[in-house]
Amino acid sequence: MKVIIAAAGTAGHINPGLAIANKIKQEQKNSEIIFIGTTRGLENDLVPRAGYKLKTIDAYGLSKKISIENIKKMYKTLKGYGEAKKIIKEFKPDIVIGTGGYICGATISAAHSLGIPTLLHESNAFPGKAVKMLAKKTNTILVSFEDAVDRIKNGKNIIYTGTPVKITKKEYTINEKTKIIKNCGLSETKPIVLIFGGSQGAQKINEAILGILENKLNKKYQIMWATGPKQYDIIKEKLQDKNININNIENAKIVPYIYNMEEVMNIANLIVSRSGAMTITEISNLGKPSILVPLPNVSGNHQLYNAKVLEDIGAAKIILNNELEDKKLNKEIEEIVLDKNKEIQMTTNALKVSTNNVENKIYEEIKKLVMQ
Repeated sequence: MKVIIAAAGTAGHINPGLAIANKIKQEQKNSEIIFIGTTRGLENDLVPRAGYKLKTIDAYGLSKKISIENIKKMYKTLKGYGEAKKIIKEFKPDIVIGTGGYICGATISAAHSLGIPTLLHESNAFPGKAVKMLAKKTNTILVSFEDAVDRIKNGKNIIYTGTPVKITKKEYTINEKTKIIKNCGLSETKPIVLIFGGSQGAQKINEAILGILENKLNKKYQIMWATGPKQYDIIKEKLQDKNININNIENAKIVPYIYNMEEVMNIANLIVSRSGAMTITEISNLGKPSILVPLPNVSGNHQLYNAKVLEDIGAAKIILNNELEDKKLNKEIEEIVLDKNKEIQMTTNALKVSTNNVENKIYEEIKKLVMQ
């Protein structure tokens, strides 16, 4: 099987593409797979690191606003369509797959014009502009949330599969769990609240956690906090200004990045984070209670819709970005981790929207298109 995967921008777009590529390789070892991206996004690191070849084209998200800058982007994106068409003609794929980002517009349109079967995977509960625009041109659209199905109009074949993610639910022995907790520099005696804002951190969340620590509000629970590499030194300095040593805070462990995230997510009692599609999928698959702070000012406000998937079934609490502050967050944390019955109920509710065998479902849809 020869496959082109278009994925650009953030890890939330690229990692599902890599998961799909890995599944195809697992099933058909002789498959040839290349990625199409831009020169600007994380694909330039993640795709080659995963062992796949990356071809780049010009592509930009377009605004309705008329400006010289937007006209330039439109021109470059039209040029990118031609570049994508050239790559497709040369590679001669059996299928072209898009997993998100503005790169999909040029690549899927080019494949459609050449009569190549196309498939899109939409990770968010509220589909992006690219997916809606390409619905008529795409043979099959796969979605991560059932809520997304009715939000895509004019799609030929829309199927709920879920999002492929690396982090899965683990059942640790008491000794294994104890070892993980100790390696994190935490105690077994208090609930663990895992806090992160994505690979780069989230400033608003970080500010609220700083307030909790400075005011010593976390006396009844402990915090495992990944600040994001770019914000770690800033937070270290802010704590120093308050005469607080970042490496010696009661009931808290602060790190730039968590490399054993699967282990830590599995042992946590509660997760506080943004609500990207992959994070929501991981939280539901693990069955973890969560407090979600949707990233504002993103396309279609999709993080809010993602978070609502869990809040609407009683598995999460949403705090809007402009309403987030230390005392409010601390109150919400304590209401969950200090009430075992509530924690158990939220766990049960989260598991209701967990997804299984995602890669197998996606692979079956790819095979149908290639064999038709």
